[in-house]
Amino acid sequence: MTGTTNDWLGLATQRVLVAGAGGIGTACALAFLEVGAQVVVADLSPERLAELDPRIIGVQADLTTTAGCESVVATVVERLGGLDVLVHAVGINHRVPVLDLNDDDWQRILDVNLSSAFRLGKAAGRIMIDAGYGRQVFCSSVSSTLAHADHAPYAASKGGLNQLVRVMAREWAASGVTVNAIAPGYTETKLTRAHLDRPGMRDHYIELVPAGRLGTVDDLTGSVLFLASRQAAFVTGQVLFIDGGRTLV
Repeated sequence: MTGTTNDWLGLATQRVLVAGAGGIGTACALAFLEVGAQVVVADLSPERLAELDPRIIGVQADLTTTAGCESVVATVVERLGGLDVLVHAVGINHRVPVLDLNDDDWQRILDVNLSSAFRLGKAAGRIMIDAGYGRQVFCSSVSSTLAHADHAPYAASKGGLNQLVRVMAREWAASGVTVNAIAPGYTETKLTRAHLDRPGMRDHYIELVPAGRLGTVDDLTGSVLFLASRQAAFVTGQVLFIDGGRTLV
């Protein structure tokens, strides 16, 4: 598909699957709509899906299972005629010290944050490799490299995600499929808002960011669009930190 003169990114008419109808996922879905892409959003929550823009196709699915991921990809191919772009924006956290962390919470966070990325990336990868073209963008975190206290499973899942991205990128590069990640810093979303609203917490995190503010979901969408575009054809296996300088200090 060739972009129009005004479609510098080449995303008009692209067929996009966004995993996760939370703050980041929804912002990405809307950004793709604005550049003319066709968008499907998958999420476990029917309530979140019901809040989506009516131009977005919502699909309820459990992305922690192989069957759920394969079913979503099949639905996108059936509804849109193919799959060009996958954005994985699924994530949960549970802030407790390692000694207070139980096995169930550890496994649940790894299943949601990391295993869903593996299963969905694999299912989408098959389609993209057969087509000879594809873009996959995963949402990592500064926690993938910073040793935040009370973040053990979250940090482990995001660190693992970074390496998963690199390996998939290495294996699929010759097939025209790129795989990259963004790593947001302290960003205000539904996932983080309750924590940030605790007394003094928002000011504490702002002090750690050289830019002097928290990130917003709109700070992330431009980078996602670029990595999903034809302009990023030679960019693969990269983790782009979008953190206002947090990882510099």
